[in-house]
Amino acid sequence: MRVPASLLALLTATTALAACAGPPAPVQSVQTTPDETVTLNAAGEFGTDDPGAIAYDRKLAPEGAQASVTVESGGGQTRTSLVVEGLLPKRRYGAHLHAKPCGEKPDDAGPHYQHHPGQVDSASEVWLDFTTDDEGAGRASARNAWVLERAKLPASLVIHAQSTTISGPQAGQAGPRIACLTLK
Repeated sequence: MRVPASLLALLTATTALAACAGPPAPVQSVQTTPDETVTLNAAGEFGTDDPGAIAYDRKLAPEGAQASVTVESGGGQTRTSLVVEGLLPKRRYGAHLHAKPCGEKPDDAGPHYQHHPGQVDSASEVWLDFTTDDEGAGRASARNAWVLERAKLPASLVIHAQSTTISGPQAGQAGPRIACLTLK
């Protein structure tokens, strides 16, 4: 097969230009690298002037109630710890990471954060149910076998009025949203 001279000249010029330009620019990835650690935090007293710590139900998150959450992701896993104080004593609550920041309305925090979208269980979501002690303090922690991706991070922690339903058609639900912390 014979290549016309004009096409041969064009191919030669294009190859020469590409060689002068050097290698193509690398594509930047927003995914987390395996050795990178992502840390998110939030702490606050619900119902103060802090827009990142909101109380939606003063009966279940009374004046002075506060919480602190830390999410650390790296090394193939995500570890989440929650500490609360000043809630109702000897009561069971649910808590989950949510997709959007806290807002004026409880639903502003959006749905639960799901590492595997559409999968409603404790393997894909972060469930932090706890029972408060005599003083209204409680703790919860979760460990998930996946790492957070910088392009899709949870944005808040929501405390719910009930513990999380773990199976059946209501799986993942934990009643009304009573308080919210925006993650940083």
